[in-house]
Amino acid sequence: MSPTETTVPEGMDINDIPILLRRRIEAMILKHVLDVITERSGREEGEAVIGETCSRSAIEQGEQLAQALGHAPDLGDFADIMPNWTREDALRIEMVEASETRMDFNVTRCRYSEMYREMGLGDIGHLLSCNRDGDFCIGYNPEIELTRTQTIMKGASHCDFRYRMKKDA
Repeated sequence: MSPTETTVPEGMDINDIPILLRRRIEAMILKHVLDVITERSGREEGEAVIGETCSRSAIEQGEQLAQALGHAPDLGDFADIMPNWTREDALRIEMVEASETRMDFNVTRCRYSEMYREMGLGDIGHLLSCNRDGDFCIGYNPEIELTRTQTIMKGASHCDFRYRMKKDA
């Protein structure tokens, strides 16, 4: 094995690592990427690249989780994987409604937001995490759509997640 190669211990999967920790590691790297791009091409370009990078990552993660299911995921399947994001009290959620066609909940505490602020990245936290939520659906099942009007990351008291199965699904 070359010095640049890494291996995951046998029996371990990337999904064994809590998402909160994964986002911290990603943010530590992406902060430097943002700095370099900002120095070379300006802050606007830096944020655009970080946003697109995180979007592509979210879509790919959605595709991987959907493929593991072996069928087009629905909101029941989505509810089953939500503990991935809430693990280790990363999010505190108040469920409003859950059915076959809709899942509404509010996030009342977001440790992702807290972590990014502590890291000095609160101004791009929406790029690193929040924007991923809707993009994840593109890969997971494009018939699931997210509407959200506010986030803790942007200063609101809570995030209002409203997932729907599109009418023609």
